Amino acid sequence: MRKSTIYLFVLGLAVVVMAALVGGSVIVSAQNTNSSMTMTNTNTGAKNKPRRHKPKPKTTESGTAAGPTTEATPAPRKTGRCDPMQQEQTDLSGTYTGKVDYSDAGLTGDATLTITGTNFTLTAGSTTQSGRVTAVTTCGYTAATMMFGDLTPPTPSPNPPPALPAVSLRVRKMGDRVTLMSVPGEKRTFSFSSAGSMKTMPRRHKPKPKTTAPPPPPQQ
Repeated sequence: MRKSTIYLFVLGLAVVVMAALVGGSVIVSAQNTNSSMTMTNTNTGAKNKPRRHKPKPKTTESGTAAGPTTEATPAPRKTGRCDPMQQEQTDLSGTYTGKVDYSDAGLTGDATLTITGTNFTLTAGSTTQSGRVTAVTTCGYTAATMMFGDLTPPTPSPNPPPALPAVSLRVRKMGDRVTLMSVPGEKRTFSFSSAGSMKTMPRRHKPKPKTTAPPPPPQQ
């Protein structure tokens, strides 16, 4: 009888221990489940904030914000009311009588220069030269180039003819008078000046102021 009582006591104690272990496992599992559900609900309940996109830097005409900018080429400065970039074709058409000095072509002395558009004929004595002339005016300065000779393209050959002589000139035109003169640095010396019909006015000399004699010293 005593042994059976002890056996039953030990068996009951084992059952209680097993029940306690199983209950603890269930409680831990339930806590883990609740914890995971709570975290899931928390993550689900939190709203996803929209990402803020950074504004792209504005690009300019001279370049992009990421790359180096290129500076615009500065325009040439104007001096007063003159624009050095503006050039005007100048027509020198006319017939001028004057004196020429162009020894390279045998033209010296009294001469007649006839310009029609861009073609010219220059005659001095028994020598006549023809060619083409172009003139351009910039800021009141007229420059011209006279090319002497026949401008017809030559026939292709192994030995082409030498280049036609050309002279760089400065032009001064007033009324029916024209003056052509080689620019500084030009290898060829050329000058032509027409007499025209304009008369030069004589210079007026200013009268000298009269000097008065100093007064005599007072007598003592």
